[in-house]
Order: sequence, then structure tokens, then C-alpha cells
Amino acid sequence: MFPRILWKLLGASRGRLTVSLIALTSGAAICSALLNVNLDAERKLTQEFRTLGANVIVAPPAAGGDAALLDSGVVDRIEGLHIAEIAGAAPYLYVAANSGSQPVILAGTWFDQVATMNSWWKVEGRWVSSRGDHEHCLVGFNAARLLGLAPGSSLQLRSGDRSLALTVAGIVTTGGAEDNQILTNLDSAQSLAGLAGRVSLIQVSVAGTASEIEGVTRKLAEALPRLDVRPVRQIAATQGTILERIRGLIFWTVALILVLSMLAVLASMAALAMERRKDVGLMKALGGTVPRIMRLFLAEAGLLGAAGGLLGFLIGVLLARWTGERIFGVVISARLEVLPVTIALTIGVALAGAFPLRLLGRVRPADILRGE
Repeated sequence: MFPRILWKLLGASRGRLTVSLIALTSGAAICSALLNVNLDAERKLTQEFRTLGANVIVAPPAAGGDAALLDSGVVDRIEGLHIAEIAGAAPYLYVAANSGSQPVILAGTWFDQVATMNSWWKVEGRWVSSRGDHEHCLVGFNAARLLGLAPGSSLQLRSGDRSLALTVAGIVTTGGAEDNQILTNLDSAQSLAGLAGRVSLIQVSVAGTASEIEGVTRKLAEALPRLDVRPVRQIAATQGTILERIRGLIFWTVALILVLSMLAVLASMAALAMERRKDVGLMKALGGTVPRIMRLFLAEAGLLGAAGGLLGFLIGVLLARWTGERIFGVVISARLEVLPVTIALTIGVALAGAFPLRLLGRVRPADILRGE
């Protein structure tokens, strides 16, 4: 009997219920779109920050002399930890050298890891792709201008009684310290400096939010107790700030949309309550209790909310995809975990908007049967 009466109620007030359904579906669509954008934006933003270079540095605990250098085996120890968030690790050895009479800084590194961690670098010429390339180098923009170098130029470096002959593969512009350096193979820099198996520091790229970066930093510090492991605060803090602002904006927007949807449902249900006074009076006269009658109306509101949430989720997926392509230039993927959240929120809004139906509990059958 309960399902039959519920079905009759849904069919008897199609106009006002349709208005409520449209309000709930519209609110659910916007909430679904924003939640999908939020979840996917965090993942994509994290990926974008990975391309901005290292966000964790592993350095020796003291400065000065050979004691301020690391054993190159530290890189193998980091890779051996198998931390999933670590996207790359590049060792660096900085050597003071001379090109003719001009002093320069030579940075020996692994080019393949540097390319992965700094894909945004602008290179005129070509990139040195192999970490085992002993013949070519990359020259920073400022250093190339100072030394008069171009792609294909020959370069002779000296440090003490050692020398190193290189060919310039490309001129790199980074906007950082690398613009004033010459980058070459790590083994070549170690040979020129006479520091086999030694590095100045290790740059690590960690994928994740600011809190996840801090967590990986703690793991590295525990695994490398005598070394200085620290995050690059500017990148980690900026990433965390942007994510927090996105979350805050989406939270308050969703809250506002839900309140507006609830007000629309509230207005529709208030009018519906006036229409159903006679139905409620008749139910009471036939022996229906107030709790049972209210369960009937709340079930109606719950079904309305579930339908609005499901429709809104599907529309929100399309809206999120359109927003991602038109505004952010990326494809926003549908996140299935948003579906139960959207339906739950919409049901909650529908039940809150059905508050005026509680007034039907005060209807007296005698008044209704007298026609008053």
C-alpha cells in the first residue's frame, strides 16, 4: 500500500514536483561539475608542478672542502627506497673551471633525469639526452653570451692541471642559476675536478600535495640520517596555497548552490503543502498516524533528491569536461566517487526543503471533512 500511495502522490503533483526536480538537478549538476574539477585539478596541478623542477634537496650537512660533498651512491639508496611519489632524482657536482681566462661554473649531472624534471626549459639547438654522453654539453643563456658560444661551438675547460673538451649541443634558458652555468655529463665533471664518485647535492622531484611532499621528505631524512634533506619551500608552499584556494572557492560555491537549491525546493514544497491539506485530512480520518504520513512525504522528497542527484551528476560530468576544455585547456575525467556524494547532498537538500510538509501534521480531519 505504501508504494502505491507514494506513486499516486508523485503523479498527482507533477507541476510543483517538476519545479523541485529541476532545482535539485541544476544544483546537483553544478556541484558535480565543481567536485569533478576539484579532484581532477588537484591531480593535474600536481603533474604540472612536477615539471617545474626539484622540490626536495638532499645535501651534505656541512659546507667547505671535500667534506661538503656526497657519495654518489646516495642516489642509488634513494632509488632503492622505492617511494612511489618520487618522480626523478638528479645528482649535481659543481666545479669551478676556466674557459680561457674566463671563470665559469661547470655542473655535472644526469641529463635524462634533468630532462624529466625540467621539461619547461627552453633549449636552442638540441638537448643532450643520454647521461653517458661525454662529448656534449648545454650552456646557460648568460654563460653562452659571455663566452660567445652557439650550438655546435667547441669549448675547452680547465681546472688545475686537468682539461675537458666539449661541444655545445644547445643553449638553455631556465630563468634560474643554470643560465650562468655549463651543464655536462656527471662523469666528465668528476673527472675534471678529480672527485670520482662525489656529488655536491641531489635534486629530487616528488609528485603530490604539499603535505605529501613533507611526508616524503621525512622518509628520506629517516633513511639518510646524516644528510640535510629539505623541501624547496617556494614550490611546496605555492602548490599547497593554490590547492587550498581552489578547495576553498569550490567549497563555498557548492555551499551557496545547495542553499539556493534548498530555497527553491522550500518554496515549491510550501505551496505543495497547502494543496495536500485535504489528502492529509482524509488519511488521518482513515486512521493514518502522523509519523506514517510524514514518512510518506519524506520518502517522496528522498526519491526526488536521488533522481535529481543522479541526473545532476550526469549533466555535471559533461559540464566539467566542457569547463576543463574551454577554461583550463585540459580534459577533466569523470570521478565515480563524486556520484554518491552528489546524490547524498541532493537528498539532504530535498529533505531540508521538505520542511514545510511537517505543517501537515497539524491538519485536523474534522476541519477538512466539514469543508473548511
